[in-house]
Amino acid sequence: MTTVNANIAAPRMLLVAGGAVKQIAEVLSKFGLSRPLIVSDPFMVKLGLIDRCLAPLAAAGIQADVFSDTIPEPDDTVIEAGVRVFAKAPYDCLIGFGGGSPIDTAKAIAILAPRADGGGGKMRDYKVPVAADRGAVPVIAIPTTAGTGSECTRFTVITDHERGEKMLINGLGCLPLAAIVDYELTLTVPPRTTADTGIDSFTHALEAFVSKRANPFSDALALAAMDLIGKNLRAAYAEPGNHAAREAMMIGATQAGLAFSNSSVALVHGMSRPIGAHFHVPHGLSNAMLLPVLTRYSVSGAEARYAEASRRSGFAAASDNDGVAAAKLVSGLEKLNQDLSVPSPAGFGISEADWNGKMALMAEQALASGSPNNNPRVPNAEEIVALYRAVWTGAPVNL
Repeated sequence: MTTVNANIAAPRMLLVAGGAVKQIAEVLSKFGLSRPLIVSDPFMVKLGLIDRCLAPLAAAGIQADVFSDTIPEPDDTVIEAGVRVFAKAPYDCLIGFGGGSPIDTAKAIAILAPRADGGGGKMRDYKVPVAADRGAVPVIAIPTTAGTGSECTRFTVITDHERGEKMLINGLGCLPLAAIVDYELTLTVPPRTTADTGIDSFTHALEAFVSKRANPFSDALALAAMDLIGKNLRAAYAEPGNHAAREAMMIGATQAGLAFSNSSVALVHGMSRPIGAHFHVPHGLSNAMLLPVLTRYSVSGAEARYAEASRRSGFAAASDNDGVAAAKLVSGLEKLNQDLSVPSPAGFGISEADWNGKMALMAEQALASGSPNNNPRVPNAEEIVALYRAVWTGAPVNL
């Protein structure tokens, strides 16, 4: 028997239920918290969705302020602005309310804000391999999309505005104290966001399962997530008001987040982050662009695992042998992208010259993140450039 060596971390509380956001005041009370700064985005404020969080707090007599100047792919300038707002009042917690970007922003504010034992500085001071294990105050996460899993991970991803680099920040200081997982908050999410965040959560589960750092704890969560997401993503996309599909996707996204937070992501995420930094492609969408090509490249490094993932997510039959099941995963992911109208890089509006001109830099940044080292097959810089090129052309690549 192989000895398990795993370091498991999770929020102290996960409240999972339709309508659970109404219990936000009770959650704060359990931890002795009473002065939150809510980190959200302009969309949540404009449409009044932020009131789903503010109203129960006000009813409980809790004063809450809102910082909503976040952006879809948060950078260090936004974090610094949030830190300045945080310093204006004696806040004792941060509530990340929204998609992955507001939650990631709340985590980063907690890390960067000065505290008695340190903090402050620049966001780049905390990027991996630095362990960002301390935060100024705890974070309560309330996701409104079923995708990033940020509500239960010890990671945040922030772009270095000056250097054009998406930085992975990793440490217990990024781990939310508690999360409220309420699928009803996703019922108004538009189809494009549903698709992108859904493929993001599937990628989390798949990479957690095939990662070199996988363990029995993360395996169980990853397989459960792939089962739920594989069965429900198309329905959630095509039928936005389908409560059963929305609930399954929300639970799957959280399971996938717990899986990769306690295993790791791998090549897809390593290559995805530079695309977001340089071309402003939403994170889930850049994962979707890469996933079929990089899965095809990686299968030979862990065929049995990719085959099991294919069976559990519904791409292959239980009776298919490993080779057939793994091949069906690749073709199934290609078909999923078609069904969810995932654009190519060119279809998104990126010019070929710009893509080619950034490939070497993106390869360098992907490797520097460390994520490709967790992949079943670990490419070098030249191979990553070839993979980026294959994603552009759509032609098979032999590496």
